[in-house]
Amino acid sequence: MSIAITAVAVLGLLLVVLGCRRLWARGVIVGSLEGLTGLLLLSLAVLAAAVGLNLRTYDRLTHEIPVATVSFQARGDQHFSAVLVPATGRTLVFDMYGDEWQLDARILKWRGIATVLGFDTIYRLDRFGGRYRDTTQEQKRSRSVHRLSEEPGLDLWAWTRRYPRWLPWVDAVYGSATYMPMMAGATYRVTASPTGLVARPVNEAARKAVRQWP
Repeated sequence: MSIAITAVAVLGLLLVVLGCRRLWARGVIVGSLEGLTGLLLLSLAVLAAAVGLNLRTYDRLTHEIPVATVSFQARGDQHFSAVLVPATGRTLVFDMYGDEWQLDARILKWRGIATVLGFDTIYRLDRFGGRYRDTTQEQKRSRSVHRLSEEPGLDLWAWTRRYPRWLPWVDAVYGSATYMPMMAGATYRVTASPTGLVARPVNEAARKAVRQWP
C-alpha cells in the first residue's frame, strides 16, 4: 500500500509541476487541467496515507491467533495487579479492581474489491478493565478501565460507522470482548478469530478460578 501511495503522490506532484510550467508558458487550459489533476492525485495520496496510518494500529486476523496473555497478583480485597502482554506489543502493568477482568477489541472485516486486493480481517486491542459480579458494587466501588490504543491518522472505524455508504468495501465493524475471573496467580491466554476474542485459562490457578466462577 505504501508503494502505491508514494507512486500516486509522485505522479500528482509531477503533474502539478508540469501544470505550473504550462501556465508559465501561457498554456492556460492544458496547464490548468494538469495542475488540477495533480492536486487531485496529491489529495488522494494524502487521504490514503492518513487511512493507512490508522490501519497500521490494527493487526491482520486470518485465523485464530494469540493476541495477549494476562496474569494477576492480589493486592487486597477485590484489588489486583494485572500484567497484560500483547502479542505485538510491550508488557503493560495495571491496577485492577473487581472480581473479573475484561479485554475489548475492535474488528474490521472487508468485502468486494478489498478482499480481491488481499485485505484480511484486522483487529486492535481497545480497552482492558476490571468488573464486579455484583451490579451494586459495579455502581459504587472503585472502577478500573485502561485504554490500549491511540488514533493516529484518519480514524477509519469512526468514518465507517458515520458514513457507511462512502465505504462500501467495509463489510463490518464491531467490538468484541471477553472476560474471566481474577485470582492471584492466574494466567489466561486470549486469542482472536474473525468471530471475536476468546479467553482460556493457562495454569491451575486460572482453571480453579473458572471452576469456582459463579
